[in-house]
Amino acid sequence: MYPLKFKPVFQKRVWGGTRLRSLLGKAVEAGAGAIGESWELADLPPATVGVDSAGAAPDGSFSSVITNGPAAGRTLADVWRSQNGGAQAAGADHFPLLVKFLDAGQDLSLQVHPSASYAAAHPGAHLKSEAWYVLHAEPGAKIYKGLKPTVTREVFEAGLRSGEVAPLLNALPVRAGDCHYLPSGTIHALGAGILAAEVQTPSDTTFRVFDWNRLGPDGKPRKLHVAEALECIDFSQATADAGGPRSHLASVWTTVTRLVTCEHFTLERVRMVQGYEAEIPYSEAVVWILLEGQGVIHTPGHGPTAFAKGDTLLLPAGMNGAKVKMVTDCAWIEARVGPGGRIE
Repeated sequence: MYPLKFKPVFQKRVWGGTRLRSLLGKAVEAGAGAIGESWELADLPPATVGVDSAGAAPDGSFSSVITNGPAAGRTLADVWRSQNGGAQAAGADHFPLLVKFLDAGQDLSLQVHPSASYAAAHPGAHLKSEAWYVLHAEPGAKIYKGLKPTVTREVFEAGLRSGEVAPLLNALPVRAGDCHYLPSGTIHALGAGILAAEVQTPSDTTFRVFDWNRLGPDGKPRKLHVAEALECIDFSQATADAGGPRSHLASVWTTVTRLVTCEHFTLERVRMVQGYEAEIPYSEAVVWILLEGQGVIHTPGHGPTAFAKGDTLLLPAGMNGAKVKMVTDCAWIEARVGPGGRIE
């Protein structure tokens, strides 16, 4: 196997902006309007993709299309099943991570995602825990993450009725390089002026509980899911979870910073200097989300795979003898499955 690249699928969102094109060089057509998401790597099972998300198959599934090498034109689902005997990652026959870029021209809706227990009791819902890595933030940009310590369910419901919700939330200023883990059950919203990379469990289930009294493209308020959200919100204040301990390793040529360790995935920020060349050591599948720079991966029998800022690569297991070389200083987010990063 060799590094796989995919066709991004752009999602129009009422809160979207134009930074996917201007800052990441994404091929968003001129006049496309507010694009809020670029789905970079996704493999969602049938009946899981929301009606407001583009690119779904008729059965409600979604799988990214490979754009390079012999597998070009095939879907990630097809290649993942064929390479892994139809079953991988705790019995799943779909790749267990979803990677996006998010561009918030406006505040996103205040929302929450289902926990495993809620999803188990509601067949149409799917577990979703996620992490945001901030690539760009305008001055004063912030995210909303969790409730203030004194906010009970009753206090929060009263705020929804009065429309006074913002004072009940933890509003956190952010800047480029910040990373936030958002376990399922965390009430949250990405704030205006932020471009972020998102790594999450493969789910498109979102319950909007408050939308800042905003109107949708049709001039009407967007649908809310208050009852569902109230069942999912963690009012125990466990939402302050930072995603495990961080660590930092550095040498002359490389720097690796552990950002998130949770039961679903592990995220690290990797930096390598211009000219550095190294073997790719992984025995498991790994995702690279390129933050800056240019480089090339040489895989025996498959030739070179170039990469640059804004690219997302899936490095399959079994790339024996593969080497990476930095054309310029490079940095990327490395995403692996599970707390140790190994796909069993």
